[in-house]
Amino acid sequence: MTTKHIELSVGPSEPHMVGDGFRVHNFIPSLYRLDRIRTDPFILLDYNSKTMVPPSESPKGVGVHPHRGFETVTLAYKGRVAHHDSTGNSGIIREGEVQWMTAASGILHKEYHEESFSRSGGLFQMVQLWVNLPAKEKMSPPRYQAIDKSLIQSVMLADGLGQVEVIAGNYQGVKGPAKTFSPIHAMNAFLMTDAEAKFEFPANYNTILLVIEGKILINGSQTIDLDHLVLFENSGETFVLKALEQSCVLILSGEPLGEPIEANGPFVMNTKQELIQAIRDFHDGKFGTLED
Repeated sequence: MTTKHIELSVGPSEPHMVGDGFRVHNFIPSLYRLDRIRTDPFILLDYNSKTMVPPSESPKGVGVHPHRGFETVTLAYKGRVAHHDSTGNSGIIREGEVQWMTAASGILHKEYHEESFSRSGGLFQMVQLWVNLPAKEKMSPPRYQAIDKSLIQSVMLADGLGQVEVIAGNYQGVKGPAKTFSPIHAMNAFLMTDAEAKFEFPANYNTILLVIEGKILINGSQTIDLDHLVLFENSGETFVLKALEQSCVLILSGEPLGEPIEANGPFVMNTKQELIQAIRDFHDGKFGTLED
């Protein structure tokens, strides 16, 4: 096995609001060569870095909006998010939990601060990831996976100074609960100071990490600060993280689909004609109904 080196390390962009509840830094797509082709199958990554949300009697968030052609993955690190969709699914994403929603052929969705969290306010921190679907699956029925803490297994590190929580794919033989349409690994590394964790992914997989808490050293040479994202080269298979302080790191690695992408806002298809049809179907009410 050879070492997988860093291609790019970037800090957070200027934040912007998604709806009136989520203050996010957009990492993918961005101006830093992090386009949808280079990070395929990860086509969007918005990061709500740790923020203090003031109390509000009226929960803030994002009203009813459509999706087609991909999956949305929401990882909650602080605070709680409530959601509803036009297939009848609803729920609350609590700290340490994941919502993996397959929009596929089309869905209406809304998400906002959970009611009791909204009333009390508090620290809020989350990641929303969009995962592209293979062309043959883009018109599949919508699907929803609620991944709570009890479903997520962890691997203790050999040095006893941390653990790796497996959401999708596998780490050292432990498999994540998320069902995916293409080969994807998603995991959180929780590391105490001086902990070391080694990761191994195929050289051609697009591999990304985001420092959620703390500060890390990669391959013994490059320091990565809090709220920074790393894109690895498509060569080599292994890299090593060392925590310079207590840290949490989100690690993502996926096999590129290698298919054309035509995107417009919440619609991600393969051809312009499919994109036009998605917009037409939405306006014709074919995504179902959901009250705002």
